[in-house]
Amino acid sequence: MRVLAISFAVLVVTALVQSAIVAVSGSVALLGDTLHNFADALTAVPLAIAFWVGRRAATRRFTYGYGRAEDLAGVVIVVLIAASAALAGYEAVKRLINPEDMRALGLVAAAGVVGFLGNEWVARYRIKVGREIGSAALVADGLHARTDGFTSLAVLLGAGGAALGFPLADPIVGLLITVAILFVLRDAAREIYHRLMDAVDPKLVAQAEQILAGVAGVERVGSVRLRWLGHTLRAEVDIMVRHDASLLQAHAVAVEAEHRLIHELPRLRAATVHADPDGPAGTEHHAILLAHR
Repeated sequence: MRVLAISFAVLVVTALVQSAIVAVSGSVALLGDTLHNFADALTAVPLAIAFWVGRRAATRRFTYGYGRAEDLAGVVIVVLIAASAALAGYEAVKRLINPEDMRALGLVAAAGVVGFLGNEWVARYRIKVGREIGSAALVADGLHARTDGFTSLAVLLGAGGAALGFPLADPIVGLLITVAILFVLRDAAREIYHRLMDAVDPKLVAQAEQILAGVAGVERVGSVRLRWLGHTLRAEVDIMVRHDASLLQAHAVAVEAEHRLIHELPRLRAATVHADPDGPAGTEHHAILLAHR
């Protein structure tokens, strides 16, 4: 929450400085970058709400808690990015049709540098803390800010072209910034889609299987399922234990497997471990359930 508050303030100040220069210069490239910076600042609002809601305890209706609120905030972020792309593209096309002279080129160039510095600082801050707490949404938002920083540098090209007597450089750069925003939109949408579809990095599954295989008493590792709930992981796994193990022995192995997973798999908050007897080849201990699968 502290990261969101500080980065929001930095981006708003950055965008306000750029807005003042837009009013003086009439640069459509800078306008597109300014709109994107405002949109990036506003992404802190749904994320903050999601983090606050995600802290609530599970209920009998929301039995897994409210971690999915973070994914819903991601959908809002995607919509905001799409809106900024549409508005920036509209302004660039309008300026191509009706070219206007750009003024205060030095200020426009300075605004591009301000935009880059503000976004890069926010990007480093969000990414660093996002990785520390395991929040993919916060890391993605940091990467989004970093991309915004480089699009701010593109404003320098528009100012340089105008200074060299090529006024269309400004709206052309505005269109290039719109394209850059669309690439960010694609990546953000893909990230949120993966979260909503319970996708995880296959390396995490392989790591979980390796951890389980090293637990004393685990004969074989069955299925491993992982899912993100906000910025924490939950697991459901099947393990095979000796077929002659007592119920207490099998339970002890399952508890140790859960304990090892929680301690050794990053960001795992809880695991449900199902222990099956490892019988002779061809033995099916779930025959009664086969018709339901």
